[in-house]
Amino acid sequence: MPAEERIWTAGLLVVGDEILSGRTQDKNIAQVASWLQVQGIRLTEVRVVPDMIERIAEAVNALRLAYDYLFTTGGIGPTHDDITVDAVAHALGVPVVIHPRARAILEDYYATRGGLNEGRLRMARVPEGADLIENRMSGAPGIAVRNIRMMAGVPAICAQMLDALTGTLEGGAPLLSETVGGWIQESVVAALLREVEQAHAGCQIGSYPFFREGRTGANFVVRSTDRAELDACVEALCAGLERLGQTFERGGI
Repeated sequence: MPAEERIWTAGLLVVGDEILSGRTQDKNIAQVASWLQVQGIRLTEVRVVPDMIERIAEAVNALRLAYDYLFTTGGIGPTHDDITVDAVAHALGVPVVIHPRARAILEDYYATRGGLNEGRLRMARVPEGADLIENRMSGAPGIAVRNIRMMAGVPAICAQMLDALTGTLEGGAPLLSETVGGWIQESVVAALLREVEQAHAGCQIGSYPFFREGRTGANFVVRSTDRAELDACVEALCAGLERLGQTFERGGI
């Protein structure tokens, strides 16, 4: 398959008991997915795991082997329960080491903020052989090792790390999308959606129902890496909706 036609994929591993308990609402899935789409990489699977080394390591090995890239968020801070670095190192079978450039970055950042103590030094720990991801917000860098990119769980800091990675990853064609929506019940058009998607192998159709103003509707999002295939699929979907007597709006509602 030519490079421009390859669909590059990624998995995302969200680490943290606070996410699973509901104490913290995750915002990183959406921003990582949106960023990846612009990079031409499709987010294909997301897992959320607790702060347990074995569980994190198991998920790391499953996702890093299944997809071109694995992104992790959370668990790389200064506290005792920030164990993502240890878990990734365990998964890769390498030791954890202090990265000299990470230490220098932290020493500089904390020079006027109380100095580099034992907790802060934890943020210089990386799996052996890792590189760093710049973090302009709080100094502590993200980590790149093999096809894994480890980022902070704090959404604003994660966004800074994503920005630093922009344009650095090998990827494929960006995933394009168009939306068609209406006050349409999914059950009425389920067969049509299936038929149209099957007839356009290069496209995916997502159905997203909603309930507003006492009425039920749905938006249908058509995705493809090929503009011509995308347009053909959208036209087929609209023609099918017309045949069924459904009123719809391009762009969704």
